[in-house]
Amino acid sequence: MAKDRISGKLAVILHADVAGSTALVQQDEHLAHERIQDTFRRFSGTIERYQGRVRELRGDALLAEFDRASDAVTAVLAFQAEQAEYIAQLNDNIQPVVRVGIALGEVIIADNTVTGAGVVLAQRIEQLAEPGGLCITAAIHEALPQRMPFDQENLGEQQVKGFDEQIRVYAMSLAPGATLPEPKAPPQAEALRLPDKPSIAVLPFTNMSGDPEQDFFADGISEDIITALSKIRSFLVIARNSTFTYKGRAVDIKSVAKELGVRYVLEGSVRKAGNRIRITAQLIEATSGHHIWAEKYDRELRDIFELQDEMTRTIAGSIEPELSAKERDSAIRKPPDNLDAWEIYQRAMWYLYTFEKENHPIAIDLFRKAIKADPNFAPAYAYMSYCLYTAVIMGWADDPEAILSTGMDSAKKALALDPRESVAYFALGRIHMIRGEHDTSIAALEKAIELNPNAFFAYHGLGMVLALAGRMEEGLDISIKGECISPRDPMLWASIVVRALGCILLERYDEAVAYSDRTYQFPAPSGYWPHATKAAALAQLGNIDEAKSSLLLALEEKPDLSITYLKKTLPTKYEGGLESYLEGLRKAGLSE
Repeated sequence: MAKDRISGKLAVILHADVAGSTALVQQDEHLAHERIQDTFRRFSGTIERYQGRVRELRGDALLAEFDRASDAVTAVLAFQAEQAEYIAQLNDNIQPVVRVGIALGEVIIADNTVTGAGVVLAQRIEQLAEPGGLCITAAIHEALPQRMPFDQENLGEQQVKGFDEQIRVYAMSLAPGATLPEPKAPPQAEALRLPDKPSIAVLPFTNMSGDPEQDFFADGISEDIITALSKIRSFLVIARNSTFTYKGRAVDIKSVAKELGVRYVLEGSVRKAGNRIRITAQLIEATSGHHIWAEKYDRELRDIFELQDEMTRTIAGSIEPELSAKERDSAIRKPPDNLDAWEIYQRAMWYLYTFEKENHPIAIDLFRKAIKADPNFAPAYAYMSYCLYTAVIMGWADDPEAILSTGMDSAKKALALDPRESVAYFALGRIHMIRGEHDTSIAALEKAIELNPNAFFAYHGLGMVLALAGRMEEGLDISIKGECISPRDPMLWASIVVRALGCILLERYDEAVAYSDRTYQFPAPSGYWPHATKAAALAQLGNIDEAKSSLLLALEEKPDLSITYLKKTLPTKYEGGLESYLEGLRKAGLSE
């Protein structure tokens, strides 16, 4: 490791964690993790607005550094006020309450990792804070300007683990009726010249092991991620030869982004100890410096190449939905009259991913406008094809065959413009599936995965058609592999409900109920699907009353749901391939 990547200094260190996180996870693991991650994303944004730097995000804890004590305290109190409002809106007990400690101490900074006595002290002080509270050391207290609108409670001298001398600690809060100072605007930088579509630079991952022989592993992960992201046609990925010029250098993310002309930067590190290896990665929006996503992976080091492949798939698969969601959110906030083809397309994607009937025609109209603005824009044709298919599978189409034909034409147009557009093959695979052309569907979806091995949507589609083709175990395996690649994908609910269907077809009814229930945890609407699979599974288990209740929920979503409709919408390759599902729904009371 180059010397200039390591520095020692006196710093203001903030350490935060979620109080009682273990109990939250025990109540509902998926929802707890989702809310904790969202909490720390928002906290990271607040920290950065007050000139702080998030140094590490790990599970239920966050570490940040500030130049000024007043900025650190103000950032915490601003966030705690926002978090209190957020928690007040929740109607369950999965409430991520954050406690924070701030200390002044000696630290060693290596790349984006901070270690030293200052970090340990901040952790110990944080443990003295009440849930939702903030504790600071006397050194931080003395550095605060007298004019700041803070209330304080002197907690006296405290003996903290790892420190010989007692530490005076103060609990801080916002004075009643007071308002916090607005964060100072950062210096104005020259505007980045960015391409129309999302652009990303993957910096060489840093070898934190102190062993130069581990450089090849860190470099290999960086190179493989660049290759994997390059297969996603909607992203511009900076070539390896450009990004590796930053290897071994301490860099400023905004400067890198400006030099390379990118909107996003991915950086990370690799640390090996014995037969264990820790890989961290974080995705940063260049223009704001905000952390969009960060994760840490701890693995046993058995087969180094197998591990490199796993980490590449996992990290690349996590980045794509995060970037896509960021682009959709940006587009939906812009004035409709001031959008180019890419932004119109992203706006359409936002409406598509709501999976709501009333938003479906809006998405179709926007895809058409994107195509009108740029007739050679292949992704717009590809996703319009999928959007049309969605109307049929969700039961919204008045003339399903006409809509599927239009969708087929749109997908073929996308491939005529770009033969490597994986979404077009995905859309074709879905349309062939619903038409009962299983082998053709499987081939198209396998081609989509070949073109983009990180395409969660293709794994979802392939898992479903394999189940309908009688290859249920293969379908479940493919679906689970897709979730490993993109565990936060907006379409994950759909993949899980298909797993419920596959388990019903395998007569594994308890698992089907569990998968159906898991679908309810997602914010995206899922129509009648999870209610129907749960009704069928419960009925096959003999729980007829509960099954009837679930069926009523399905009928609320789709009043004309019937056995005939399901046979037509979910054609199986072999006669009777859907029978255990249909039989369960008949037992629950669904009409023919």
